[in-house]
Amino acid sequence: MTDGLVVERLARVRERIAAAQERAGLTHPVTIIAVTKGHGPEAVRSAVAAGLIDVGENRVQEALAKQEALGQIGARWHLIGSLQRNKARQAVGRFVAIHSVDRAELAEELARRVAPDQRQRVLVEVNCSGEAQKGGVDPDGARALVDLILARPTLEFGGLMTMAALTDDERIQRAAFARLRALKETLEQSGIRVDDLSMGMSGDFEAAVTEGATMVRLGTILFGERER
Repeated sequence: MTDGLVVERLARVRERIAAAQERAGLTHPVTIIAVTKGHGPEAVRSAVAAGLIDVGENRVQEALAKQEALGQIGARWHLIGSLQRNKARQAVGRFVAIHSVDRAELAEELARRVAPDQRQRVLVEVNCSGEAQKGGVDPDGARALVDLILARPTLEFGGLMTMAALTDDERIQRAAFARLRALKETLEQSGIRVDDLSMGMSGDFEAAVTEGATMVRLGTILFGERER
């Protein structure tokens, strides 16, 4: 993988995002989070060189190792994978956002671990596909978790995250993303600010963009298959 190849792939992705937004009549910015899980630090360097400063990692330990190896590279690190409660202490303060808060116990542990004079931005992960094997709070329980986060002074509620079922059927993909968008609208109608909808990956990001994604999490389409 070369920096030039990532630049070429990124240009095509941006074209597809723009086309999806045009079809949906949308104009808001869409942040591309470069998912470097399973790739070495050179993938992060290539992403930053291509202008992608938002970098996503699934595992805390892998992310921290890359952060240490790369130093002040200028990346904005996102934790997008599931987070165990016992790893909360290691995660706070190391990511601009934790996208996978899906239960009250985890939110409480994160809030407890953040220094009193700081805030950790978090997104609530919602299971919009209905698949038992997927993480995320049930849509009907999301409001209670959002309210808990809003009540904790060391946490900042940044938005919502979901994953669609692994399928090529765009109707199924869009249905899951539409559920998250509907939840966003419901929260906003009650006066809660929802900045971001983190949804869409390499195989379904166009469907997510069509349904209003503000963040898409892309790995394979930019870097190829994972090295490990």
